[in-house]
Amino acid sequence: MRSRQARSPGEKRFGIGRIVAFVALALMAVGWLLPFLWAVATAFKTETDAASESGWIGGDGLTTEAFSAMLENGNVWIWALNSLWTSLVITVLTVTISALAAYAFSRLRFPGRRWLFAVIVAAIIIPPQVLIIPLFYEMLTFNLIDTPWGLILPQIVAPAMVFILKQFFDGVPIELEDAARVDGASRLRVFWSIVLPLSRPVMAAVAIFVFINAWNNFLWPFLVINDTNLMTLPTGLQTVIDAHGIQYAQTMAQAVLAALPLIVVFLFFQRQIVKGVATTGFGGR
Repeated sequence: MRSRQARSPGEKRFGIGRIVAFVALALMAVGWLLPFLWAVATAFKTETDAASESGWIGGDGLTTEAFSAMLENGNVWIWALNSLWTSLVITVLTVTISALAAYAFSRLRFPGRRWLFAVIVAAIIIPPQVLIIPLFYEMLTFNLIDTPWGLILPQIVAPAMVFILKQFFDGVPIELEDAARVDGASRLRVFWSIVLPLSRPVMAAVAIFVFINAWNNFLWPFLVINDTNLMTLPTGLQTVIDAHGIQYAQTMAQAVLAALPLIVVFLFFQRQIVKGVATTGFGGR
């Protein structure tokens, strides 16, 4: 009788279930990639080929005319720089405020703590569009319309990130902090030297999500910024209008240019994103 080949303890058999799951995930990935690949292919066509049914590659072949027109007709580099530095500022401020608030909810016991946290959880389900008018009037009152801070400040409040970080901090062993407090460390020192180093995966994931959201944000910058020199990339690209009507190749070139930095961020930090999403605590939480 032929003996079965022994498997290592961590090895899993590649059965029919895993094959089905792999095929399903591959089909989902292809379905997600097809629109993006079509946008890239259209961006490298001439306007004539883009407006006609010319297939993935037009009859005139690949060209960079649409990208050249975008770079020549608009302040793309200024808009990209504005998007970069405002997104970085929003990310740093949001992560800092969210981490401090989450740690306070996780470790401190103060009056009204449960009610205030309930308000934060409830704020997660409020659509951002509902707050557009109150926020606009608030920025108008403080003379922050058409200023970088008018663009930045309303975006640094992120109840969802407070909730995520709070859930993570709840899983950090309290014994580590108690030992540091016995040695004379302050609450802030414990947070900085013990909690934050243990929270690197989830902090990295939160920072990346906040950066992507700030970079992609169109509605609020579109409403609060009118000066073309202060516009971000998504809003600035919309001002590049050709007199001949809709330019499909240029429209797709806009989408590719706006998405390219986010693709680079994901390629460099995909491990941190996956690890941060998968990490929820310690000890089997």
